[in-house]
Amino acid sequence: MPSSAPSARQRRKEARPSELLDAALALFVEKGFAATRAEEVAARAGVSKGTLYLYFPSKEELLKAVIGHTLMADIARGAEKLAQADGPSADLLVELMTEWWSAVLDSPSSAVFKLVMTEVRNFPEIGQYYVREVVEPGHRLIGTLVQRGIDRGEFRAVDVDCVVHAIVLPMVMLCLHKHSMGACGFTDPHLPPPPQFIRQHMDLVLYGLRKPTSGA
Repeated sequence: MPSSAPSARQRRKEARPSELLDAALALFVEKGFAATRAEEVAARAGVSKGTLYLYFPSKEELLKAVIGHTLMADIARGAEKLAQADGPSADLLVELMTEWWSAVLDSPSSAVFKLVMTEVRNFPEIGQYYVREVVEPGHRLIGTLVQRGIDRGEFRAVDVDCVVHAIVLPMVMLCLHKHSMGACGFTDPHLPPPPQFIRQHMDLVLYGLRKPTSGA
């Protein structure tokens, strides 16, 4: 009776897109998008240039896939979690932000932010893709959660868009620091570990968001 388990060859084939994306991200960050050749990405991933183009027909499509590889999937999971949650909005906001950004900062995906910032002027279509597929869905996710807290009387009536930016921009700066100053060995001795920083940052934001109790 034939085995239903995938063969080693099949497992290798299924892993290739992820391996190509990891190799591409590393090279794009090291050398820049324009300076990286397709054959270099293929070589680092251990495949031929033809195999690379089998999965990604152009270098621009490869970069788009790199941007969406982890970030888009994580945003989708966060939206699903929010749809099923029924606890206090503040607790959910802290949990979502701490888990997601800690995972991003601890993974190669954190380099995507620096990559986009350094390449967007020469490749504006990449910036448009990043805004459409990462920035806007992420903004909607956090904004929905903040609005939920307002609607439930947990948060003050605030400008939701401003709050989202106040929450997210310091997180992006952590990623940029990691892959600029941090990559050169220049660390800030006053900067706490990312999970600690994120929780303290969220505490500051939530202190301003929370609706005062009567008599306070």
